[in-house]
Amino acid sequence: MAKTIYQPAPDAESDIKDESSKRPTTRRRILLVTVAASVILGLVAILFGGALFNPAATPESEPTMTATQIIPLVILVLMFVVATKWPLNIGVMGLVASFGVGYFMLGMSDKEILADFPANIVITIIGVTYFFSMAQRNGTVDIIVQTCVRLVRGKTLLLPWVFFLLAAALTSLGTFSPAAVALLAPAAIGLAYESRIHPVLMGAFIINGAHAGGFSPLSVAGVLVHDIAVKNGFPISQGALFGASFALNLILSILTVVLFALLGKLRDGAAGQHADLDTTRTARPHGQQLLTLALIAAMLVCALGFHMPIGFVALSAGLLLALVNIKEHRTFIGGVSWSTVLLVAGMITYVSLLQHVGVIDTLAEQALALGAPLLIALVLCYVIGVGSAFASSTALLTAFIPLAGPLLATSSLSASGTVAALAIAATVVDVSPFSTDGALVVANAREDDRQRVYKQLMAYAGGVVLVAPALAWALLVPTGIM
Repeated sequence: MAKTIYQPAPDAESDIKDESSKRPTTRRRILLVTVAASVILGLVAILFGGALFNPAATPESEPTMTATQIIPLVILVLMFVVATKWPLNIGVMGLVASFGVGYFMLGMSDKEILADFPANIVITIIGVTYFFSMAQRNGTVDIIVQTCVRLVRGKTLLLPWVFFLLAAALTSLGTFSPAAVALLAPAAIGLAYESRIHPVLMGAFIINGAHAGGFSPLSVAGVLVHDIAVKNGFPISQGALFGASFALNLILSILTVVLFALLGKLRDGAAGQHADLDTTRTARPHGQQLLTLALIAAMLVCALGFHMPIGFVALSAGLLLALVNIKEHRTFIGGVSWSTVLLVAGMITYVSLLQHVGVIDTLAEQALALGAPLLIALVLCYVIGVGSAFASSTALLTAFIPLAGPLLATSSLSASGTVAALAIAATVVDVSPFSTDGALVVANAREDDRQRVYKQLMAYAGGVVLVAPALAWALLVPTGIM
């Protein structure tokens, strides 16, 4: 963009800065109201839609919620509102709410409250983040990135696809999508400016790639969704979930290229601005890096070939790396995603409490009063998709997937297809600048270009929120392809 010659007076300049700083807050407020309205409309459709779509149903046949069910549900909604407006961990709120509701309302002991504490998922999160924090610190991830980027041999338009595949590889091995985006965004956005690729296009490809591999059998999200589905009585295929996620994010990336080409924005700005990654030569791996690469291969063999639990395998591999580098062991421990541990543990514990008092079953039965399973699945995809643009995708998955249980039990819908549609709708919208992934892309843009990237990424995210849930639903639910 061309710079204007006009220089505002100091006071006017400060007013402009103050006004521009308020705009993101105003937009966030407007979009927060939109999310709240969407969630409320979704709940209204579930709770009262039966009377509209199925008039023959008698009021006596519709299940009603008791005070013991309504109060914990209201607390859950308040938790999401608070976590969206303030940077508080919803998992901590979930654990506290589990104690308050379980101990004081239901008279449960601490052992009963924690009966469904997700120990296996917690071990998986700790294990994979512990190992990959070491892989990042010892330079193994950088070497992998440099090697892959060097393979394009000057064909700059292939760079987004390189980073798509790199992000997919990292998350499919167990790295969290925000961690994968954080690892790749500095190099990718720098190369985008250097190669005149639009930074929003590059950022979208990194995030789509991270989500493409995000539901592999080795990933935390894949294990989480599979375990929740099994616990609720509708086991799904982990391979099918991974394949559907990869295919949908690949399709979304292709549509993104088409969109940017139609808008004439595949190329952007002037070349040579900066590049954060030296691709002229690639250092050969040595020492700990060779060991790390060997351990990644061993983890794949153990988890995929012998079906060993990935959490314990990753912990074992991480311990071997720690023994090689004892001095930095404390920094490796700090690399564990403790916030995600709290989030998943707290949300699953609280949702299990809701199931204990019958909230999930009652909501699902009221949703079934719509009489149209396909419509219910579409409503759930949009509610979870719009909500995930602002709130935690993981938290929403733990709350919404159990709702699909009674729906799948009383209809011919595919369990794998429906759950995959919900999971994909919850994650693809994380390109929003209000999510961690989207915020990382904005943060790595040039300082003088950050506001433009923010606005255009928000516009792109709005399109994704409108299109992606419907696309996931249309390809996976009515078709019965899975």
